[in-house]
Amino acid sequence: MNNLISIKSATLSEDIAQQLSNAIVQGHIPQGSKISEPELAKQYGVSRGPLREAIVKLEGLGLVTRTANVGARVIQLNIQDMLDTFTMREALEGMAARLAAHNMPADEVLKLYALLDKHQAHLDNNKDDHYLQQGGNDDFHQRIIHASQNVKLIRLLTEELYAVIRMYRRHTADQRSDPRQALREHRAILDAIANHEGDLAELLMRRHISRASQLLKLAMEHTALASH
Repeated sequence: MNNLISIKSATLSEDIAQQLSNAIVQGHIPQGSKISEPELAKQYGVSRGPLREAIVKLEGLGLVTRTANVGARVIQLNIQDMLDTFTMREALEGMAARLAAHNMPADEVLKLYALLDKHQAHLDNNKDDHYLQQGGNDDFHQRIIHASQNVKLIRLLTEELYAVIRMYRRHTADQRSDPRQALREHRAILDAIANHEGDLAELLMRRHISRASQLLKLAMEHTALASH
């Protein structure tokens, strides 16, 4: 965190919040670490005001916690929070897949197949290192959520829960013994959506997320045992 980062958008605090969010999700700012306002203000070349607004936004996203007379810290992932988060995610994304099977336009279905081909190429070119999706438009899950066309569902999954879910998903990707399994599951979900099979799409999505939850639980338990 030594290089000065240029912030050009008119919405300064939102830009800072987005960059800090990405840094936390990607692990560049470690879990549990204290947020140093002077250091970040210097790094971003901004005053403390917009930075504090950004930290408030991160708190709203569930990425940091603030304590009086202590300040802000990045959250520390834990098993119970993960299980609670993924239980919600399983239900909500299952619903999104069901709705997408009825609402996703044919051209978007084709674009999603192309996206999965892109993910396949990544695995081929990186010797099956792991299957880690990008955010935004390259995120298979987010594209399905938007295709649900349910505004409240979209807000919950792409704003309120999205950043924390990405943190957990990053950890899950590194734990899969078969990195192509998630890709196969994504293709099966998309096949069901393409065939307008809402029940099947929901079932496959819920199963996909439940499996990810169990993988992550085992990995987090193993890490906890190894640290003692």
